[in-house]
Amino acid sequence: MITHIKTQSAFHVIVVGAGHAGIEAALATSKLGLKTLLLSINLDTIGLLPCNPSIGGPGKGHLVREIDALGGEMARNTDETYIHIRMLNTSKGPAVQALRAQVDKKQYQFRLKHILELQNCLSLRQGMTVKLITHGNHAAGVEIDTGERFYSDAVIITSGTFLNGIIHIGEKRFPAGRLGEFPAIGLTDSLKESGIEVGRLKTGTVARVNSKQIDFSQCKEQKPTFRPLTFSFFSKKVVRPVQRSCWVTHTTERTHDIIRNNFHRAPLFSGQIEGVGPRYCPSIEDKINKFPDRLQHPIFLEHEGFDTNEIYMQGLSTSLPIDVQQEFINSIPGLESVEIMRPGYAIEYDFVFPTQLNPTLETKIVANLYLAGQINGTSGYEEAAAQGIVAGLNAAASILGLKPLIIGRDEGYTGVLIDDLVTKGTNEPYRLFTSRAEYRLSIRFDNSDTRLCKYGYEYGLLNESQYNSILEKQEILALEMERLNSFHVKPNDKPAFASLLSKSLYHALKSPEVEYDSLALLNPDFIPIDDDEIKNRVAIEIKYEGYIKRQTKQIEDFRRFEDIRIKSDFDYDLLHNITTEARLKFKAIMPISVGQASRISGISPADVTTLIYFIKREKASRQT
Repeated sequence: MITHIKTQSAFHVIVVGAGHAGIEAALATSKLGLKTLLLSINLDTIGLLPCNPSIGGPGKGHLVREIDALGGEMARNTDETYIHIRMLNTSKGPAVQALRAQVDKKQYQFRLKHILELQNCLSLRQGMTVKLITHGNHAAGVEIDTGERFYSDAVIITSGTFLNGIIHIGEKRFPAGRLGEFPAIGLTDSLKESGIEVGRLKTGTVARVNSKQIDFSQCKEQKPTFRPLTFSFFSKKVVRPVQRSCWVTHTTERTHDIIRNNFHRAPLFSGQIEGVGPRYCPSIEDKINKFPDRLQHPIFLEHEGFDTNEIYMQGLSTSLPIDVQQEFINSIPGLESVEIMRPGYAIEYDFVFPTQLNPTLETKIVANLYLAGQINGTSGYEEAAAQGIVAGLNAAASILGLKPLIIGRDEGYTGVLIDDLVTKGTNEPYRLFTSRAEYRLSIRFDNSDTRLCKYGYEYGLLNESQYNSILEKQEILALEMERLNSFHVKPNDKPAFASLLSKSLYHALKSPEVEYDSLALLNPDFIPIDDDEIKNRVAIEIKYEGYIKRQTKQIEDFRRFEDIRIKSDFDYDLLHNITTEARLKFKAIMPISVGQASRISGISPADVTTLIYFIKREKASRQT
């Protein structure tokens, strides 16, 4: 129940941009009873997937699960609209396993729009935001291109690639936020006038082709999984019988020759593009330039929906001229007869250097102004949505007088993502990988509910029934692990298990040769539970128990630094024994804890030791 809201504005929160970040932010604030306005240049493109029609994968899939545990919508929307789903990295360890789904782009988009339209306390409005309105150093509202002004207690900007967006296709360049859509003009200037520093990034997408023109006999099929797999903990677990396969082909030496012969026409190499592109999702021309010895690159052909023949060709992002795109696409096995339906392109856009943000995603310079998504230098729908729900919850917390939500690196990939951005910054599109998380065995895809549901419930995005269902699952997990200790291996005709005789099934499950479903062979009296999710969790917790305990100890050490908080007005000029460079970095980042301070690029252990000494000395002087 909302109490003690103080506002003289028409809205409590204004969200600028209705991509994945904006949607999660607007749903979070409106579900908490705050009157929210969601502005979009075009209401028909709310929730659009402008690039890959997929959700999830290692790192990204972890984020989707965490958004769900916090009470967000992305996981449920994916479960309702996917056309292909499977678990990735099943041959590897549990830390890197995650779901990935291809979704029906239109169904995904339309369902999200309808959810927003039905949401109480949420108003949708079409209009281009051209100005941030401030009172002193506080965000107070926005102005749109019609001249209308809307006022609020907090503003969340989730502008995607629209800020001064410019599309590049060969020698052609023109203003756009995405192909066929207007760019956002004016808002960047307003941010600069407020003292916020901006930079320039580049990303891109692939051409789309018609599936009826593809010779799939030359491609390798990737079938979906016909099992009850879901991203959301709250989705009904059913098998979707009708799904679409993906297909794999590859570039050829002729493909590479065509592209190499046209490097002089590539905006990426001609100097036409100034923004920095994504290192981990490069264009095909960039890959061929950087890896000249590679004879081929894989291309994944992915359907964009049930009711369309359009195919997304993952791995062929390009900004080469259309005639060159057509020629090199036709040199790829299976694609010899296809015609381009939509060309690939690169897009440059403005972004805000994220070290200007607090871990709450509020800007340090303008109070009550929050930023989420690609404006913070990230790439990917999942990274945007995770930032969106955190920005929304923190804007709401500020208005409602609640404590801010700051997810630790030890608690989730959302915490890793935001901490990396606000502590280290980025000068290229940031993409989340499992390798970025130092505690990835503890923050797995399967246990996101256990880790983060407390926040979803505490802030009011998960109801009591949802929260109790997660607690009940935790209790079942604990009881099952206890039950395994009460059964022991009995004599059997399996020589491979002879060394396990008389040991508990709990101990037996630690063996690499033993899976949960084979435990009944070791003791006929043992009846396995009928829940694949619990089985998987039990097996992981037991098989990796030693590693998990070791990581738990590392997390305890990590938290000791995190628990040493730094006041917002701490005087870094007191630190006489550190370098000028370190002092300037501390002042620029304004870390909230010694832990965050230690992760700033260029900060040495000696700098951290000095900081701790002065924090403790200052604390002692206040107590005397």
